[in-house]
Amino acid sequence: MLGRTAWGALLLAAAGAVSAGAQDWRVVSGDGWCNDGDGDGNRARFCEVRETTLRPAGTVTVDATPNGGIAVTGGDEGAVRLQVKVLAVAGSDEAARQMASEVHVRTSGTISAEGPATRSREWWTVSYRLTVPVRTDLDLRSHNGGITLTGVRGRTEFETTNGGVKITDAGGSMHGRTTNGGVKVALIGSSWDGDGLDVTTTNGGVVLEVPSDFNAHLETGTVNGGVRMDFPVRVQGRLGRDLSTDLGSGGPIIRAKTTNGGVTVRRR
Repeated sequence: MLGRTAWGALLLAAAGAVSAGAQDWRVVSGDGWCNDGDGDGNRARFCEVRETTLRPAGTVTVDATPNGGIAVTGGDEGAVRLQVKVLAVAGSDEAARQMASEVHVRTSGTISAEGPATRSREWWTVSYRLTVPVRTDLDLRSHNGGITLTGVRGRTEFETTNGGVKITDAGGSMHGRTTNGGVKVALIGSSWDGDGLDVTTTNGGVVLEVPSDFNAHLETGTVNGGVRMDFPVRVQGRLGRDLSTDLGSGGPIIRAKTTNGGVTVRRR
């Protein structure tokens, strides 16, 4: 029979958790992240950036709901560096500071935040920045916030409801969608390093930047909008609605589509 310690370790691994043990946060002073203008100009605002280091243990899962963005960058370190921006808006400086102090970020299992009840003009948000090992698997969820992925090459699943998606120099197996927001993908190198990319938006444009020597099978299109390319391709389908073509010698599928919005594919 497993003892309590061993059983707890198994549960943690099964949850795809990151672990920090006894949580050690430090406040990052002078971080420009708090100067991005979020908040209510007629209300008091308190913002701070907190940072901690986590040990990866399976899939890194982040839930930024109800209001927060997520940015993940692949790095060379073996640990996960997590920064969070905690923003509180209230009727006075003291009330905003107190509200922020009651916002706590959980790191066992799903990384997420909990805090005091909010009202129409007194509220808080938490946004997330992570640096992870390049091959880390990711599961990301946001609502009213964007998702940015840079240099990650694991298995990635993501979804946001009101926010844009930006993907740069990525690889692996990546699937995601946004409901209200644009999609921008900047491909790097000569091919996609992994199984492929599948990203969609319901309401928003799609911009794909492709190196001149990139090899992939490209699928893109729109229901209500046009498709514009700044280089010639051999088209399978109707240019203006759907496009399916090999770039270079072909390769993993790069799929980026929208329902309501235009598509632009350009060389870089």
